[in-house]
Amino acid sequence: MVELKRNYKIGKRRFGKINWLGSYTLYKKETLRFLIVFGQTVLGPVVTAILFLLVISLAIGPSKGIVLGVPFIEFLAPGLIAMQVVQQSFSHTSSSILIGKMMGNIVDIVGSPLSALEITTSLILAATTRALTISALSVIIFSFFLEIKIISYFYFFIYLFLTSFILGSAGLIAGLWAEKFDHMSTITNFFIVPLSFLSGTFYSIERLPTFLQKLSFFNPFFHMIDGFRFAFIGQNDGSIKFGLSYLFILFIISWFCAWFLWNKGYKIKS
Repeated sequence: MVELKRNYKIGKRRFGKINWLGSYTLYKKETLRFLIVFGQTVLGPVVTAILFLLVISLAIGPSKGIVLGVPFIEFLAPGLIAMQVVQQSFSHTSSSILIGKMMGNIVDIVGSPLSALEITTSLILAATTRALTISALSVIIFSFFLEIKIISYFYFFIYLFLTSFILGSAGLIAGLWAEKFDHMSTITNFFIVPLSFLSGTFYSIERLPTFLQKLSFFNPFFHMIDGFRFAFIGQNDGSIKFGLSYLFILFIISWFCAWFLWNKGYKIKS
């Protein structure tokens, strides 16, 4: 007993500065959570993107012509993939936290030997993994009936990471705030979905009035989708340099806010 007390003091961290095993275990648990229901969490968004692509291409036909130097259908495809990344990254962490709170099993995470930074990072990285899986599968399937290819893997992965990480952080924050599914639906229906559709997914902002073009530059979803599209077609509406800087700032702010709220036990600790 004396030896036990000397080696394991209450409140003293025994895993070093970073609990790598615990962090990986939580990340693995969250990754398996969406892989187990692969059809719902991965195939569903991919099929949705394909349906959008087919319906819009059939409705507009060849009359749309060239957009940013490429056929409209090739302009549209990367935007649809990016839109699914945005929505599914947010959905992953928000549903994980909200369901955990409602079912009462969030105490398993709260009571684990992990710091707030380790918990939030593991949860968000799982959302990033889900986004990467959806993106990779979408590109593979789209390539069967479209001339779609990634011309810059650097911009593809950097925008994919920043986008999914920011939305994963936002989803975690929303999950902490929400107390029931109605609250989450409010955020999704009035913020996530509208900003996704108003971000240049289906059109080039060159078609907008000057005032709305300038306003679009304040929409983070526009820079996410614009940069993602640049990785595929090498053309963009905005500024890659400004977009990356803007998203990097949001990356830091969203990660900090997620960590701060979890560390304070916002709506998860009495």
